[in-house]
Amino acid sequence: MRHPQATISADRAIPAALGSRSVVLVGMMGAGKSSIGRKLAQALEIPFVDADTEIEAAAGMSIPEIFATHGEPYFRAGEARVIARLLEGGPQVLATGGGAFMREETRQAVSAKGVSIWLKADFDVLLRRIKRRSDRPMLKTDNPTTTLQALIAERYPVYAEADITVLSRDVPHETIVGEILTALSDRLAASAKVSDGVLAGGRAS
Repeated sequence: MRHPQATISADRAIPAALGSRSVVLVGMMGAGKSSIGRKLAQALEIPFVDADTEIEAAAGMSIPEIFATHGEPYFRAGEARVIARLLEGGPQVLATGGGAFMREETRQAVSAKGVSIWLKADFDVLLRRIKRRSDRPMLKTDNPTTTLQALIAERYPVYAEADITVLSRDVPHETIVGEILTALSDRLAASAKVSDGVLAGGRAS
C-alpha cells in the first residue's frame, strides 16, 4: 500500500509534467472510461471531460439518435471534430467513445496533445457490464455477443497503440486509478529523460 503523502506528492507532480496535454482514456464500451476517468481527474485535480457528452451537446441529440438519424459515418466525423477541439483545452482527463481511437486523425491528435491510456477489459467483463445498458448503438444487432467479439477483434490491435495499457477489471476503482497514476508517472518521467537527453545532445553539438 502506497503511503498517503507519497500519493499526494506524485499526483501533484503529474499535472505539472503534463503541461497542456490531456490524459486520454480509450477502450471499449463498458471498460469504465467515464467512471474511472472521473476519479482519476479528482486525484489529479484537473477537469474531467466526457467526449460523448460533448458530442451530444454539440448535436442537440443523444448518440443513439445521431446514429439512427444520420448514421455512423456522420457520427464519427463529428466525433473527430469534437475530440480535436477538446484536446486544445488540456490539461484534463478526457474519456473517449469506443470507436474514436480507431480513426487515424484522432490517434495523431491524441499523440500530439495527450497521453493515451487503454483501459483493457476482458470479453466477459465487458459483456456483463454492457448487458445492464440499453444505450449502445453499436450493439443493437441480432446477436450482441457476436458483435462484441467482432469489435474486440477489430479494435484491440489499434487500442494497443496507446501509450499506456491498464487492465480494467472488477476491483475498486481506486485500485485502477492508483495503477494509472503509477504508469503515468513512470511514462512522464521517461519522456522527460528523453527530452533532457535530446536537449543535452543539442547543447553539446
